[in-house]
Amino acid sequence: MERTFLMVKPDGVQRNLVGEVIRRLESKGFTLVGLKLMNVSRELAEKHYDVHKERPFFSGLVDFITSGPVVATVWEGDGVIASARKIIGATNPLTAEPGTIRGDYGVSIGRNLIHGSDAPETAQYEINLWFTQEELVSWQPTLTPWLYE
Repeated sequence: MERTFLMVKPDGVQRNLVGEVIRRLESKGFTLVGLKLMNVSRELAEKHYDVHKERPFFSGLVDFITSGPVVATVWEGDGVIASARKIIGATNPLTAEPGTIRGDYGVSIGRNLIHGSDAPETAQYEINLWFTQEELVSWQPTLTPWLYE
């Protein structure tokens, strides 16, 4: 089973959208294996956005992600990375399809509610950055046989 990292950003937490994000992923059939509400340290934020450190918007990303609590999650399931990206929608909420989280609730690119890993390597890096192995739970929901052959 594949795993991915998703984070409800401070704007999503402030707008009470955590439950909606979880509902959409659970409804799709993915399994929640890690969850925590937390304030993000500047050090963690800089590591998370390290790929953007040379870009002019890096400082703004770090400032925003440390501005309030986030909900960090790890999800498991077949094709969960690509599927979660579709559920999340395009980075810019103005171009995100209706029916996606960003398309339904997003207002601007700087406040786009949620982050999701974009590839298996990124997912593994982000999961290890945000969670220890002890914080992740391996379990099989009773509906698994109804989802997978």
